[in-house]
Amino acid sequence: MKPRKCLFVLITVLMVLSCALTVQANEKKELMMATTTSTDNTGLLDYLIPFFEQETGIALKWTATGTGKALKLGQNCDVDVLLVHAPPAEKAYIAAGFGKDRREVMYNDFVIIGPKSDPAGLKDKNISQALSAIKASKAFFMSRGDDSGTNKKEKLLWKNAGIALPDKEQWYVQTGQGMLATIHIAQERNGYTMTDRATYIKYQEQQGGDAPLTVLVEGDDILLNQYSVLTLNPENCPDAKYDLALKFSDWMASESAQNKIGEFRLLGKKLFIPNAK
Repeated sequence: MKPRKCLFVLITVLMVLSCALTVQANEKKELMMATTTSTDNTGLLDYLIPFFEQETGIALKWTATGTGKALKLGQNCDVDVLLVHAPPAEKAYIAAGFGKDRREVMYNDFVIIGPKSDPAGLKDKNISQALSAIKASKAFFMSRGDDSGTNKKEKLLWKNAGIALPDKEQWYVQTGQGMLATIHIAQERNGYTMTDRATYIKYQEQQGGDAPLTVLVEGDDILLNQYSVLTLNPENCPDAKYDLALKFSDWMASESAQNKIGEFRLLGKKLFIPNAK
């Protein structure tokens, strides 16, 4: 083979190898996450992820859904990492072999909101008393009914109050929608709902700071709303980018990310409290 032809072949081979390596490198630096509607709707991820990408060189995309569906996406290996808020379900998920690592990164709390007129008289009641009052008055209560972390917690609260889930009652409306949409339905029907505080603050902001629905029940220990990052088990999802997922988990627990989470505010209020260990 002539030297010039050999050189051409060598250059061609090197270019092909270079392109292949570039594609491979790009693939390794992209991460897909399933997360909850609250981290998305509030704007937290739009605020936070550009810092992650800048500090790590990893591009992160996400899909927002209820925690139950997010866990299913991880189980089916459709994503690489999870940011969710249903601790009992998360621990069961890891025990079943679908997840590997669970790291707590931040929290807020759940609250019951309703009309300022408070027709069921929930003000100053604890959560169990409030649910009993809603049942007794048959005031409209909007449940997400979507197996989200919020919905899972709500079901637990009915059980903890000694009340069978009223899913057959006309006053108990399962919206099958996200948190913001459910809040707006509660507003339209002059009813109550349970929401995480961050999404309520977002709703307040949308209403210009003076929202028709107000917080009526809060503060019980059981209303804690913990968020955690879960990596997928490589044995179940060998193609998931475990190393990059672990880097995201480490970054979320880093001093840089924890400070940024604490600094994120709407209407001057903190939406999430960092608590990584």
